[in-house]
Amino acid sequence: MEQATESRQVRKERTRQAILAAALEIVAAESLAGLSLRQVTRDVGIVPTAFYRHFASVDELGLALVDESFATFRELIRDARRNRPQLRGAIRSSVELLVRQVHEHRSHFRFVARERFGGVPVVRTAIRHELELFERELATDLARLPELNVWTTEDLRVMANLIVNAMVSTAEGIISAPSERPEAERDIIRTAEKQLRLIVVGVAGWRSH
Repeated sequence: MEQATESRQVRKERTRQAILAAALEIVAAESLAGLSLRQVTRDVGIVPTAFYRHFASVDELGLALVDESFATFRELIRDARRNRPQLRGAIRSSVELLVRQVHEHRSHFRFVARERFGGVPVVRTAIRHELELFERELATDLARLPELNVWTTEDLRVMANLIVNAMVSTAEGIISAPSERPEAERDIIRTAEKQLRLIVVGVAGWRSH
């Protein structure tokens, strides 16, 4: 009996993951607000009513996609922490890491880029909350650097906000860059590195009070 129960749980989790994958593929071309549950369940191979065994609503599905997408972002942050040297030396390696993650997890980055200004309020709020969490974590990391350990918490959060916004903008630019024009992505990467360098240059002249 226990083995049968475990098998049902495994099948249920497999179906749930299939729904998430199908939804992620569909919202690559349209907003979550226009998602057709009938299309999702058809792609998964289940009846429409079976969707509600896994998610109470499209909003709940959207929140699960936010969690899944930001798991990818958290992996990016962990890698950046492991590889980051001093502030100036971190720029190129951080941008290279971001570009690699965008290419490896394009659907997640595309989903966040589309939905952070999209039409499902609860999903939009969840994305904003996750980005704010990243800013707080980054501000904590920045406070450990010798050149920033005398900065105020507010100033560290402002700097973290500038960095996160620059990286999010870079990811969105890479996603929307035409694949037949590789020079477009190279321009985006150069701009990202320049933005981060300007932020770092500003650090040297800023006196936090």
